[in-house]
Amino acid sequence: MSNQQQVEKFMEMAGKVGAETVKLVDLQSVAGYIASQVSGQTLVPSTFLAEKHGLARLLSSSGVNVFKGDFRGADHVPAAGVTFSNFALADTGTIVLESTAEDIRLATTLPEKHFILVDPATILKDNLAAAAPMNVFHAGNDPVFVAYITGPSRTADIERVLTIGCHGPRELHILLVDGISDDMMEN
Repeated sequence: MSNQQQVEKFMEMAGKVGAETVKLVDLQSVAGYIASQVSGQTLVPSTFLAEKHGLARLLSSSGVNVFKGDFRGADHVPAAGVTFSNFALADTGTIVLESTAEDIRLATTLPEKHFILVDPATILKDNLAAAAPMNVFHAGNDPVFVAYITGPSRTADIERVLTIGCHGPRELHILLVDGISDDMMEN
């Protein structure tokens, strides 16, 4: 399967589980898209890629209210969280995100909306293709948190009624942008 076919399959499968997937040309267009979708505090964890690309500055200059400070001190329910993925899985529309840092976990679970940036070069065919990068994540002795995110938060625990947003964001926006980073160990 070519990378283009994997991207198309990923977009199809992500849509089937309720994610909004959008192709954007650069990070400036990412900032504009997020600004058009969010009002309220936005959590942007200070990760390698966020710093490398000046994401918080780009968002702020586009009118996004980027929260500064300890994420535990943010509003009861922040409006949005913005993160980078490590890689994604085409067969299920799943995003994989190394989230050992607490700020990443808070940005992906507390807000009403989660925006996750994905470089299409990091979309893998399936879980089998993910074995190699997962082995790298877990090579050391220190515990590593890895989140598999497939669509917005959902549960049917309550009287078998599907509820969206019960344990996390009600909306998942996957923003595909070429050239962010093809290194699956960066996020």
